[in-house]
This record gives sequence, C-alpha cells and structure tokens, in this order.
Amino acid sequence: MEIEAELVEGARSGDAWAMEALLAQIRPQVVRRCARLLPHTLDAEEAAQDALLSIATHLKDYSGSGSFMGWVTVIASNQARQTYRTLKRRFAERSVDVFPVEPDPRTTSVIAGSRIDLLDAIEALEVAHPETAEAFVLRDIGSLAYEEIAELTQTPLGTVKARIHTARGFIRGKLGVYADNF
Repeated sequence: MEIEAELVEGARSGDAWAMEALLAQIRPQVVRRCARLLPHTLDAEEAAQDALLSIATHLKDYSGSGSFMGWVTVIASNQARQTYRTLKRRFAERSVDVFPVEPDPRTTSVIAGSRIDLLDAIEALEVAHPETAEAFVLRDIGSLAYEEIAELTQTPLGTVKARIHTARGFIRGKLGVYADNF
C-alpha cells in the first residue's frame, strides 16, 4: 500500500482533512493486521479502532525511519496483542463456573483456536525471550522485510534474523501440531 508522503506530512502538521484521509486510507490494512492475530471480527475491529486512535495521537512521533506502513504495522500488532491480553484478563476475572475449562470443538472454529494458541505462544515468548517477540510478530504476522524490521527497531540485521530464528523455534515448540506454519 502506497501512502502519499504529502498526506502523512499534512496530517502531522495538523491538517484535519489530511488526518481523516490518511486514517481512512490505512484503516483496511490496520483491520487486516489486527484480524491476523485476533480470532473474532469484533475484537479485531476494536483493536483496529484503538490502533487508529494511537496512530492519530502519536503521528507526530513518527520519525520517518522505516516505511510509514511499517510503523503502522508495529502499532496495529502491538494493539492487537494488548487487546488480547485485556480480553484474556476479563475472561479470567469471570466466574469459572460459567465457562468450560476446555473449549468445545463443536463451537470453536479451528482458525479461532489456532489464533488463540498463537497469541498464548507469543505471550509465553514475551516472557521467555522478550527481545525476540517484536521481531517475530513484525516478520511472521506483519509480513515486514527483515531490513525494515531492523530499521524500525534500530537493531542490526543479523540480530533481527537471529531473534526471529529463536522466536520461531520457541513458537514451534509451543504450538506443536500447528507448528508447520512457522
């Protein structure tokens, strides 16, 4: 997706029309990024709205280092992960008597189940190897190039590749049966 530099600069300088046009143009991509992580459409929409608000609020902080859409991907991915953590916390606060301990395969889609497993694996990765999680999410979920990840995270290219390799091994171990995708 090609975003016009003038549109970004106009939005950064306070032009309300440019901000609206920019957010409208990137919204589909932000929703897709969130939907790649979150199992339910409404959750992805909620995360996307929060990500767009964050983008609008922090657009002045975009340094121009790396592509604009790479920066947007970082924000969308982080927001989707934050939304998942919030949903998981809300679920844990509810009475255990109301919800089954194990999901019912007749009512849980394989896609939703595998996304939840992936989010749980990423959460475990953040604990075990915190320095690898962002690079993994940006590469394997966000589909960014290694070079762009290096630029966005201000990390040497070799380190980015090593972190992704470590993260993939960890995620494979956590996912087991789904691991062929990584």
